[in-house]
Amino acid sequence: MVNEVKPADVKDFKYGLGNYQHTRRMVLAVLVVVLFAALLFGQSTFPPDTPVHESIEMFGVLLIFLGVVGRLWSTLYIGGRKSSEVVTGGPYSITRNPLYVFSSVAAAGVGAQIGSITATIGFGLLCAGAFYIVILREEKFLKEALGAPYQAYLAKVPRFFPKLSLYEEGDTGSFKPRLLLTTLLDGLVFLVALPVFETIDGAQQSGILPVLFRLP
Repeated sequence: MVNEVKPADVKDFKYGLGNYQHTRRMVLAVLVVVLFAALLFGQSTFPPDTPVHESIEMFGVLLIFLGVVGRLWSTLYIGGRKSSEVVTGGPYSITRNPLYVFSSVAAAGVGAQIGSITATIGFGLLCAGAFYIVILREEKFLKEALGAPYQAYLAKVPRFFPKLSLYEEGDTGSFKPRLLLTTLLDGLVFLVALPVFETIDGAQQSGILPVLFRLP
């Protein structure tokens, strides 16, 4: 679905959209710092090396990889097309904000590295809540910029939680590889969490780092 954007408005549109993309990256960076601080001094009530603790950690690894792959999948569809089109294919056919959804999934995976069910759910909800504020501001901007086609898209596709029955393949348009690389680099912060938190876990067990709280 294509919405005509006047040439004179394209520059302003890209500038405005760039601000929101910058905000999204800033929110992601702040969340990573918060999650890191929480994991630095927190520990699960399930002892390390127990089946429950290890299972939660492994589940978290799967969530992180799902989040990173999902973000790349989303970029394949949206990359380079927001300035002229309302993208409705692939992940954008089941949720209006798949990049935020998959980022929240990855954040839940990071929380799982503490071996805690509470941290897994809590980190995912914290990330989703922070992005929700960005989403509301983004939608207001896009309504004005893309007009009727975007309004129709709003009425059909859910804001956040995916509705799988709506899935349509669509097409990826004129994809820009550079954008895929940017998304991959953004997602690497989640993958870097794996060795970092293994190191933290070891430091806590050896007594180098204090454990200030425990979560089930």
